[in-house]
Amino acid sequence: MSVASRGEARPAAYRRCVGVMLLNKEGLVFVGKRRRGDGDPDRLEYQWQMPQGGVDRNEEPLAAAWRELFEETGVRSAEVLAIAPEWYAYDFPPDVLARTRSGKFVGQTQLWFAFRFTGDESEIDLSAPGHKPEFSEWRWTRLSELPALIVPFKRPVYENVVKAFAHLAA
Repeated sequence: MSVASRGEARPAAYRRCVGVMLLNKEGLVFVGKRRRGDGDPDRLEYQWQMPQGGVDRNEEPLAAAWRELFEETGVRSAEVLAIAPEWYAYDFPPDVLARTRSGKFVGQTQLWFAFRFTGDESEIDLSAPGHKPEFSEWRWTRLSELPALIVPFKRPVYENVVKAFAHLAA
């Protein structure tokens, strides 16, 4: 089974995306703080997330994961550890749906990848050339802390990702 078809059974109204859990040598996970102006101002306490983004037309999910990782973090020194067993989806709440993607998508379906960071932290650059920065700062955090950092409507996806990759953070 190809990565492109792995367990995906969502309607076209869901935007196809990828996510990357980047783990360091100590088993901590990279999270970035979304730049002000991104997301709902009422949800500022949930501004931390892992790198993620859309899959371009005719792009394989793994290629999209590498692209998103570089665009959002500047990281190229990494190795693929695992792929989530299925695509995870969430619906946008009504307030987000009203201002997101012109109503084209009702939510997102994401295939997650676990990567091990093999470089030096000086490689991390939140303003990679040719891409609008998505994060204002970054940090390493424990795997168990991830669900509490993300907006509540995405939390079940993060809980699934934590379960799928828990063995890698040990």
